[in-house]
Amino acid sequence: MTFSLSRRSTLRAALATPALLTLPTLARADGHAAAAGPQLARSFSLGDMTVTTLLDGSRSGIENPQGTFGMNATPEEFVEASEANFIAADSFTAFFTPTMVEAGDDVILFDTGLGQGGLINALAAAGKTPGDITVLILTHMHPDHIGGAMTDGAPTFPNARIVTGQVEYDFWTGAGAGNRVGEMVASKVAPMAEKISFLGDGGSVASGVTAVAAFGHTPGHMGYMLESNGQQLMLAADLANHYVWSLAYPDWEVRFDADKAAAAASRRKILGMLAADKVPMIGYHMPFPAMGFIETRDSGFRFIPATYQLG
Repeated sequence: MTFSLSRRSTLRAALATPALLTLPTLARADGHAAAAGPQLARSFSLGDMTVTTLLDGSRSGIENPQGTFGMNATPEEFVEASEANFIAADSFTAFFTPTMVEAGDDVILFDTGLGQGGLINALAAAGKTPGDITVLILTHMHPDHIGGAMTDGAPTFPNARIVTGQVEYDFWTGAGAGNRVGEMVASKVAPMAEKISFLGDGGSVASGVTAVAAFGHTPGHMGYMLESNGQQLMLAADLANHYVWSLAYPDWEVRFDADKAAAAASRRKILGMLAADKVPMIGYHMPFPAMGFIETRDSGFRFIPATYQLG
């Protein structure tokens, strides 16, 4: 998914979302209380790993959701589905949530957000700086995932090696002039080419971090499976971009999916696996803190937000 957010609109969205401002103080992974204020970071334990979701921003009041989700559904079907799930059919809220994983000596960041400062603030709320990141993984190259990769012409995360999918990188660097995403890849990712390593389905980034092909949203879109001490968690990136319209109806077409049939097939395959194995997931656009469990429901799936299951 890609949206253009100004600093002012991001602030308005935050102020229009009271839940982000009124959640109770959370315990950090080290046992100390997190600072009071807007909830920008939420940490979970996964075996010996610490997984932290980072709120880069949110945007409320986006109109005409069926112009993005459920493009192949009838208006009546879309309204009925929305009402059955207690959400409006004429507007929605989008969330943008990179994830940080602390695993051994590595501090791994998955995606860089929109590049408007929200991620840096969220990292600070988690007690980290950009210089602490040792590995940067780009799940795919849409602007809301690579926008923060460079700042003022220099890498935002200067000490990080970069990992991304070979198929994804090759596609966008070959997109040619006039392609908006390709041009952004040229300015935000390609200048760091000497720091990039590439992988495919099943490739290992670090111990317990494995790439999972989830093609369709983009030509080389990747998720990542985390595993530590027998516990698993799936970083699903943009596999499903709404917690109702993309999960309850995985075959509904999404405007931002490049290959809509392939994206639907990826959703059914991976969500089905997560539901069968009771593996939690983090979705980049799920309601913050973006982690939940998947269950089968009718011909689709249901997202169950995580609470205290992972600490």
